[in-house]
Amino acid sequence: MEIEGTILRGREFDPVEGRVVVEDGEIAAVEEAAVESEAVVCPAFVNAHTHLGDSIAKEAGRGLSLEELVAPPDGLKHRLLRQADRDELVEGMRRSLRFMESTGTAATVEFREGGVEGVYAIEEAAEGLGIDPVVLGRETVDAMAAADGFGASGANDAHFEHERRETREAGKLFGIHAGEVDESDINPAMDLDPDFLVHMVHPEPIHLERLADTGIPVVLCPRSNLVTDVGVPPAEKLAERTTLALGTDNVMTNSPSMFREMEFAAKLFDLQAPEVLRMATLNGAEIAGLNCGLIEPGRDAKLLVLDGDSDNLAGGRDPVRAVVRRAGASDVERVVL
Repeated sequence: MEIEGTILRGREFDPVEGRVVVEDGEIAAVEEAAVESEAVVCPAFVNAHTHLGDSIAKEAGRGLSLEELVAPPDGLKHRLLRQADRDELVEGMRRSLRFMESTGTAATVEFREGGVEGVYAIEEAAEGLGIDPVVLGRETVDAMAAADGFGASGANDAHFEHERRETREAGKLFGIHAGEVDESDINPAMDLDPDFLVHMVHPEPIHLERLADTGIPVVLCPRSNLVTDVGVPPAEKLAERTTLALGTDNVMTNSPSMFREMEFAAKLFDLQAPEVLRMATLNGAEIAGLNCGLIEPGRDAKLLVLDGDSDNLAGGRDPVRAVVRRAGASDVERVVL
């Protein structure tokens, strides 16, 4: 298979005219050549933090605080999840996964509530789809064992030393929320030596120093932080010290669209377009241990093809900025997963 157009190649997403050659699901070559296609070919997205169970409760909880919305065990979302019929839960997650796939997301790092049964539910929801959820079980070590790792709620909610030890021994991924409401849980979270942190809205200088020393990646969810009124992460300071990725967080409050998350981040933070696109692709893939997020030989052929001649994108002078700040679902020509 060959895909022609303007290809955003390599870590810097250098735009080159030509074709991507795909063999057996892998990028075999990137060839520079004159082509007639107006398409823009970029890596498919990796959404580095979601809660897809919330798909049963979109736009619920208007006016509630973050704790009232999502804090375990009795936040609104947890009550709604306990009340939900399993078929309803699976169908809701499946619809969100279908939407994500159709808008160019190849994989998502999902913090999955509901213990072992919650892990089985999202696996059922993803059956037959091209999008690949990296599932982090929550609440129990058994959920971790059934999943790809463990997703901790936050170090103020519980002590996760046992779960961290078991996850490490299993060779799986361990992520934890930190610094979402205030700074109090950041040091305890970092003491666990997680594979990544989520949110980091309120780091103090000592936490920034620790990030620089440890290199623990951070997943930012700026639209979620704005909606829940917890503040805005200091993305520029964080980016100077560690790797950043992007996630859309709770489907209850935000559409799981990486287009929307990228545009918001690019216009909110003083970060260049290639860095924001890396946050939405390669950086999330590396956190999750996936071989995608980059167009180069040897990578999995998970690609997003946009119509560069759409009414929205036609006339764009900088294809990377156009993808990050302007592109949307209506510009998607093809998703290769």
